[in-house]
Amino acid sequence: MSGPRAASESRESDRVDAARALMIRFAERTGVEGERPPRRYLWTDAFAVCNALALVDATGDVRFRRMADALVEQVHGVLGRHRSDDPRRRGWLSGLAEDEARRHPTCAGLRIGKPLPERLPHEPFDEQLEWDRDGQYFHYLTRWMHALDQRARWSGDPDPERWARELFVAAHHGFVSRAPSGALRMCWKMSIALDRPLVASMGQHDPIDGLVTGLALRATAASLPEPSPVEGFDAALADFASLAARQPIETTDLLGIGGLLMDASRVAQLVLEDRLADAQLFDRILDGVVRSLDAVELERELARPASRRLAFRELGLAIGLAALEPIERLAQARAAIAHETGRTRSRLETLRTAGDFGEAICAFWREPARRTGGAWQEHADINDVMLATALLPQGWLGRGAMSGSGIATTDAPGASVLGRSIDAGRR
Repeated sequence: MSGPRAASESRESDRVDAARALMIRFAERTGVEGERPPRRYLWTDAFAVCNALALVDATGDVRFRRMADALVEQVHGVLGRHRSDDPRRRGWLSGLAEDEARRHPTCAGLRIGKPLPERLPHEPFDEQLEWDRDGQYFHYLTRWMHALDQRARWSGDPDPERWARELFVAAHHGFVSRAPSGALRMCWKMSIALDRPLVASMGQHDPIDGLVTGLALRATAASLPEPSPVEGFDAALADFASLAARQPIETTDLLGIGGLLMDASRVAQLVLEDRLADAQLFDRILDGVVRSLDAVELERELARPASRRLAFRELGLAIGLAALEPIERLAQARAAIAHETGRTRSRLETLRTAGDFGEAICAFWREPARRTGGAWQEHADINDVMLATALLPQGWLGRGAMSGSGIATTDAPGASVLGRSIDAGRR
C-alpha cells in the first residue's frame, strides 16, 4: 500500500506507539504496574484511565484493560481514603465500613493527591503554599466523573456510572452553597472532608463544567437497562444549570479554552445522539470558545522556549482542538436551520485555524529534547499523560455506544432534536 492512505495509517501507528510508551512509563513510575507504592493524582489519573481504554481499542492489548481497572481501584483506594500522614483521621472519607465504602467509594468525594496535607483551620492562608496542599477541587472531581462515565460506556458495567453520579451529588453538596439571599455560589477548593472552603472564590468554568458533566452522566444512566437511582442528582443538575446560566465563560487561559472545547464537543455529541434537546447550551459554549480564541494570541503564546511554557496547559488546548468534528457537524446543522451560514462559516474558520496550533503543540512536545528540562520534569506525570491523550484523544473525547467493544463515536442524527427545551430532553 502506498499514497495518502498509507501515510495516514503510518502517522496513526506512530501516534499509538508514542502514546503506548508514555502510558507504560507513567504506569511503572506511579505504581499502577510493578512494585512501587501507588502515587495517585486525580486529574492525571482521569486522563490516564481514558488513555488506557483508547489503547485497548487501538492495540487489542489486555494490558491496558488491566491498567484502566487498576487505576480506578487505586484512585478510590488511595484518594477515597484519608492521607496516611493524617494524625487524626483514618479510613474512607465517607466514614463507612469497609465493605459498604467499597460499594460507594466516591460518595464523600476524592482527594486531589497533593504532596502536602491540607491547611488546618487555625493555619494562615498562604497563596503559594496552597497550590501544594491537599483538599478537593471541583474541576478534578468532574474529570474523574468523566473517566468513570467513559469506563461505564466502554464496558457496559453499571458500577462506574453509579460511582460517577454519586460523586456528582457529593461534589454538589460540598462545593455549592446558597447565600441568605437565595443566590447560589461555588467554592474553588474545599477541605478533604468537604466541610470548609480552602479557597472561597468560584472557579470560572466550574458551573458550566458541572452542568455538562451532569448532562453526560444522565445520558449514560438512561442507556442502562436498570440504572440505580441516586438521590439528589436531578436537584444538583438543576443548580448547576442555574449557576452556569449567569457565569461568563470567555477566557485567555489555554487550558480553559481547551476545557470549553471539550464541553462543546460533549454537548454536540449529546444533541446529535438525541440525548439532549437543548442546543442553545452548545451555541453559548461555542460562542465563548470563538471569543476566547479571538482574544488570545496563540502564535505568540506558543513561540516561547520550552523552559517558559507549561506543557500540560498547552496540551489541554490541543486535546480540545482534537474535538472539532462533532462541533462542526452540529454547528452546520444549526446554521442550516437558522439561515446563519455566513456567521457559522466564520466561527468554524476560527476553530480550524486554531486546530493547526493543536498539531503544532503536539509536534513541539514530542521532541525528546524539550522534555528533559525542569519545566517538563517538574510535572512529568501530568505532562506525559496529557501528551498521550493529545496523541490518542478518542478515549477522552469519544462517546461510544455501551457495547463493551471499545469507544467509537456514534452517528446519531441530530436535526430532529434541534430547538426543543432542555426539560423536554430529560428522560
